[in-house]
Amino acid sequence: MAGVATIVTARTVVKSSPSVLIFATLDTKGHEAGFVRDLLAGWGVRVTLVDVGALRPPAVPPDVSREEIFALAGTSPDAMADRGEAVTYAAEGAARFAREAHARGEVAGVLGLGGSAGTTIGTAAMQALPLGVPKVMVSTLASGAVRQFVGDKDIFMLNSVVDILGINRVSREVLSAAARAMAGLVTHPRPQAQADDKPIVAATMFGVTTACVERARETLQRAGYEVLIFHATGNGGQAMESLIRDGHIAGVLDITTTELADEEVGGFLSAGPERLTAAGAAGIPQVVSTGALDMVNFYGPHTVPSRFDGRLLHRHNAHVTLMRTTPEENRAIGRQIAGKLASATGPVAVLLPARGVSAIDKAGQPFDDPMARAALHDAIRAGLPAGTVEELDLHINDPAFADAAAEKLLEMMQVRGAG
Repeated sequence: MAGVATIVTARTVVKSSPSVLIFATLDTKGHEAGFVRDLLAGWGVRVTLVDVGALRPPAVPPDVSREEIFALAGTSPDAMADRGEAVTYAAEGAARFAREAHARGEVAGVLGLGGSAGTTIGTAAMQALPLGVPKVMVSTLASGAVRQFVGDKDIFMLNSVVDILGINRVSREVLSAAARAMAGLVTHPRPQAQADDKPIVAATMFGVTTACVERARETLQRAGYEVLIFHATGNGGQAMESLIRDGHIAGVLDITTTELADEEVGGFLSAGPERLTAAGAAGIPQVVSTGALDMVNFYGPHTVPSRFDGRLLHRHNAHVTLMRTTPEENRAIGRQIAGKLASATGPVAVLLPARGVSAIDKAGQPFDDPMARAALHDAIRAGLPAGTVEELDLHINDPAFADAAAEKLLEMMQVRGAG
């Protein structure tokens, strides 16, 4: 590749051409980051080495100093009281740096390496970037639970196997693998949009609402839409909200809002407080229902907190235990749904299944509870204009309910010109 043009600022040197940003604490991981940088540079890949350390002077000179990163978080490395505080501010500054550099067209990819601190900081920068920007994180934590680091983004987590301390025969293999992966990601072309690409509808599904969503998907596909199905397990809802915010989605069939129950009650599959907000903020059409709001999700029975002793539980399988939501909880969830949808800037329709919101919430099934359904649906109706909400004398998995939901969304998108 050609030489790298630079812009010299008062604080640092920033490369104007797109480059791979390497985030590392250069006081503790400087030589290892330098090893990866040199490999990439030797293959003709432009690199910007970003220092996010705060303890000791950097072991290798950075392209972007820690002072600039901390300044983006409104502070300085010298102001840090302890390591934990330094990681928090470094992550904030790294995320802002990555986001602003990407907006200027200066990011080809992001690579990070580190332990818990470096992983927190590096993935904060990665999560600030949209789908499709190459993201590789070499981490000592990559073999464990990584949802907090990956979130809803397309991040490759590579297990470091040994601690990232020195270049040895193991770390050399792992770090060079990370460099090779990043080199391939940034030098091989991404798939381009095709002339026949269809507008995208996002839909939410759980095992207990599968029949509804599968039938609705068929209707939408016949009408010329590509349908992305998101499993409503927390990360699925977060991913959908992220893609909506990034402008990829033409309409939303939010049949399965169960993640709101976990957020409200304290289950394991919450998608966070921002769930059910992105479509409204983007102004795109959304059809919303109350799928699987009869349940809060836990793992094995032993994971259900003691404060829920005496509650109605259902063993979905060996690893999933469901707890029936009460009328009071359903009322609170309904108010939350109404409040979020009331602020939407685009078209909204809410379809309520009077005969049950999941496969186990209907006559003869363990979670059948007409009072809880009524509390949920009454709270939604009370908080939204009458024309927004329609209750159908159907179960959520009845074919007629799926057809009504799909046809309502098609009508809304066609009026808006989304198709």
